[in-house]
Amino acid sequence: MKAHVRFLGIDDAPFTFLDDHTWVVGAVVRAPTYLEGVMRTSVTVDGTDGVAAIAGMVNRSRYREGLAVILLDGITVGGFNVIDIRALSEETGLPVVSVTRRRPDTAAMVRALGRRFADWESRAALVTREKPFAVKTGHKPLYANAAGISAAEATEAIRLATVRGAIPEPIRVAHLIAAAYARGESRGRA
Repeated sequence: MKAHVRFLGIDDAPFTFLDDHTWVVGAVVRAPTYLEGVMRTSVTVDGTDGVAAIAGMVNRSRYREGLAVILLDGITVGGFNVIDIRALSEETGLPVVSVTRRRPDTAAMVRALGRRFADWESRAALVTREKPFAVKTGHKPLYANAAGISAAEATEAIRLATVRGAIPEPIRVAHLIAAAYARGESRGRA
């Protein structure tokens, strides 16, 4: 992957489980640090519309043609609105990489899904289908899942998009914007 490639970092805004919807923000960043654009959509909290909402946001965007990789903060948005990264990759024609700070506890996620949703088995299948791989950083390792891109290419993309700390800059910027949009100012870390 060459320098100055464009990444789309995606994160959801803070919400409560009393909310029907929450915002999802996309930050278009030309690696390593140039913010080129911002986009947003909304998803149903604990819904099943995450892939359609994000794919629609990406495919309608004027930035779509220049994007190389979509970077997600985890595999869910708006609570347990699980993102099928393979479907998102197919619908956008772009590689998709989900990134987390800690190794996902898929067994705990499956138990939580089983307690809360009638369609828990289909959501659990998405949560457990991809096997996360570790990405070494200058800090603790990150854990990623990838669709439409190899683990080696995803690792290279994460490293190219990370400026300081462990989280790729496009995700960090999307997190800051989403938090500010919902709360009036950003706080917390992606």
